[in-house]
Amino acid sequence: MPRIPIDGLDIHCEQIGEGAPLVFIHGAFADTRMWDPQWQHFATKYQLLRYDLRGHGKTGPSILDHYTIETFADDLAALLDALGVGTVALCGQSFGGSIAQAFAIRHQERVRALVLAGSMVAVDLSLMDKLLCRLFFPEWAMTTTIKLLSVEKFTRFSLWLGRLTKGKQFLSTDENTTKYLEQCMFQMDSNEYLKFWRALYAFKLLPLERITCPTLILNGEYEPKSMLPHTLELLRLIPHAEAKIVPAAHHASNMDNPKIFNALVDDFLRRAG
Repeated sequence: MPRIPIDGLDIHCEQIGEGAPLVFIHGAFADTRMWDPQWQHFATKYQLLRYDLRGHGKTGPSILDHYTIETFADDLAALLDALGVGTVALCGQSFGGSIAQAFAIRHQERVRALVLAGSMVAVDLSLMDKLLCRLFFPEWAMTTTIKLLSVEKFTRFSLWLGRLTKGKQFLSTDENTTKYLEQCMFQMDSNEYLKFWRALYAFKLLPLERITCPTLILNGEYEPKSMLPHTLELLRLIPHAEAKIVPAAHHASNMDNPKIFNALVDDFLRRAG
């Protein structure tokens, strides 16, 4: 698979298919494999691109001291430029959807359609968000804990906390999917892990009203209730947004119920033109 040099970083990416470009952006601490359930399905209709974010998967660490949502949006722009890809449809899951938001705002002319699956709009949007990340687990406490523990131990702690606050199967209904996501986290470089957590804590509400393209917001039927305010904010601020539910799915809805997820995205992209 090709590795594309971008500002001193070799980004791992994969391409398949022909037609209008469709780009998949994976979520925090995952990698390109999370899109396996979509890969062959959409390759019959589109020119597909998926890639590992900096700090993740086969792309690996970078020399930057810190990351922001704009860092990842700029990486995507540079990758598309290097590949000679112009206007695209973007499909992002979780934090990948947040990156897609930032890209669609910074490069309005390059995005023809946007799919945001289980995507938040800020780290501290709701009261519960504020309590968790500002009072109970502020950034300094979180980063100090990560430094004191190994990545694996902290990941196990954060997964325990997620299950406690969001439900036992908050990531996925499928045990293999949960194991895959956990292994991605365990294998992450400790410095990259810290930089990404800091980027998450720094993520603020973007000027979403500047997104001009048709937008589909997807959530799993059993998505944690904490995602509802984020979905409502996306619907309120993005002019051409609609929302759908993926039945029998949790946060990783594209992996939990790929048949319905793919059908909803198919229908949306067809209507978006």
